[in-house]
Amino acid sequence: MGKDLQGNELGQGIIQKKDGRYEARYVNRFGKRTSVSGRNLKEVRKKYNEAIYENDKELNLREDMKLDEWYSQWMNVYKIDVIRNNTRTRYKSIYQKHISPYLGNYKLRDIKQIDIKRLINDMEKNNYHYETKNAVRILLVDIFNKAINNEYLMKNPAKGITVKRDEEKDIRVLSVEEQTIFFDSCKGTFYDNLYVVAVSTGMRIGELAALRWSDIDLDKKVIHITRTLVYQKYDTDTKKQFHFELPKTKTSKRDIPINRQCEIALKKQFIQKAVVTAKAPVSKIPPKEFQDLLFTTKFNTPLNSQIVCDSIKKIVDEINLTRDVLDEIEEFSPHTLRHTFATRCFESGIQPKTVQAYLGHATLKMTMDLYTAVMPDHLTNEMDKVADTLDKISVNGDCLVENAYNNLTSNLNVIPINGDIMVV
Repeated sequence: MGKDLQGNELGQGIIQKKDGRYEARYVNRFGKRTSVSGRNLKEVRKKYNEAIYENDKELNLREDMKLDEWYSQWMNVYKIDVIRNNTRTRYKSIYQKHISPYLGNYKLRDIKQIDIKRLINDMEKNNYHYETKNAVRILLVDIFNKAINNEYLMKNPAKGITVKRDEEKDIRVLSVEEQTIFFDSCKGTFYDNLYVVAVSTGMRIGELAALRWSDIDLDKKVIHITRTLVYQKYDTDTKKQFHFELPKTKTSKRDIPINRQCEIALKKQFIQKAVVTAKAPVSKIPPKEFQDLLFTTKFNTPLNSQIVCDSIKKIVDEINLTRDVLDEIEEFSPHTLRHTFATRCFESGIQPKTVQAYLGHATLKMTMDLYTAVMPDHLTNEMDKVADTLDKISVNGDCLVENAYNNLTSNLNVIPINGDIMVV
């Protein structure tokens, strides 16, 4: 029992110091000696009782730690044997450049959601792309989750924060690595053939869903795009229904060449369609106008974009089970495969006007506006080609001068004397 300066009992753990201040001491559940103090005995008792309650209910935190300190522990304990060296370098770069200058000196318990949102907003003002902003968000979510697991934090201030993609600036395109990983993982799945045809042709999901075997000419190696399938509620419908419509624009009605990968996928789908049709339950038989669709559900019913989105998400989730947080593949829509096709076309050196025809865009401007923004590396490479050509022209010009000089001096016997030219 503690006493005040007059010798009166103050209660368990409370004492009065010589300067008149009251102090209550206890050992918390982490084995650390802790105290609360103040000039007012009633307030000290209240703080002490609250601290004991939080300790008994395991509501108190281990200790105050700054974000920079915790980041070092997080990296050295949780990531040391998990991530590759280049990934570790990427984490370090993101943290040191974008997070530490803003939040590194904050104590973990003092960081609020508004602080993180403000950080993301500042990055937006500084024109950082979606991928960088989202990487900051993902990194902070994992850092704070591990802090919660170790009782340095009660809740995750980064949870619930979203980073929206600006579709005009940030078209989602699979990198070559992402494309390789995804298509390795989707092999043998029900919609594998659809994914391959989509990324090989740039067809819209509605165009794929409306495709019939009669639209495919394997002799001429082309697919005839003549219609699209939409899933909407029209004014005359009581609920959402499937409807065939004409292609989006006049130029959307087109022929798309078939490459070898696409041809194999189409033939595999032809076989799969026959099996699905034979196995589909009688209760699921679609209306006659939908029975010849090449790409369907496993019940031989028409496809809509949400079904394909869900199938992609399932594969991406499987991939991400074995990848670290910043190495995870971001979920994407079927339209991403169209963007990826277009980007691979440009990277392969296909002329923009040809790409426009493949995609069925109404104008070349639409094609260029969409895809030049997502191809900085390719544009740099193309400029390097121009530089190489200019260098060759320059060298050719030098050669022409040399040849002209040699011809002149040999035919006229020109002799340069003291800066003047004398013809003999």
